[in-house]
Amino acid sequence: MSRRASLPGASELFRLTSSPALDLPPEPAEPAKPAGNGRTEQLARSAAPHGSGRTKHDAKITVYVSGDELVAMEQARLTLRAKHDLVVDRGRLVREAVAVLLADFDQNGEESVLVQRLRVVGSDGGETEG
Repeated sequence: MSRRASLPGASELFRLTSSPALDLPPEPAEPAKPAGNGRTEQLARSAAPHGSGRTKHDAKITVYVSGDELVAMEQARLTLRAKHDLVVDRGRLVREAVAVLLADFDQNGEESVLVQRLRVVGSDGGETEG
C-alpha cells in the first residue's frame, strides 16, 4: 500500500464547470429604478460602462482598506445576496463601484461625486479643515 496521496489529473482540475450562482442573468430591457434620491437614480443611469464582471483580467492592483471599510463592503455584499439575489465577490463589487464613480466623473466633471469627495479629503487622505 502506497503512502502517496492520490491527486486528480490536470483534465479534472481544469475542466469547464457551470454553476447557477455564477451565471449572470440577462440584462433587463429597462433598468429598474433604484429606491432613493435623484442623485442615486442619476448615478445608476450614468453608469453605462459596467464593471468587467467575471472575466480574466490582465491587470491587478492592491488596495488597502480599513477594518470598517471591509466590514461595510462585506455587509453590502451580504445585503446584495439576501435582498437582491445577487451573488458577487469583493472584486466584482469594487469594479462596479469604480465603473459607477468614473461614469459620474465623465458625465459631471467638476460636480461629480469623485471631485466633491476628493475636495473634502486632502491629498494625504486626511480630512481637510475648513
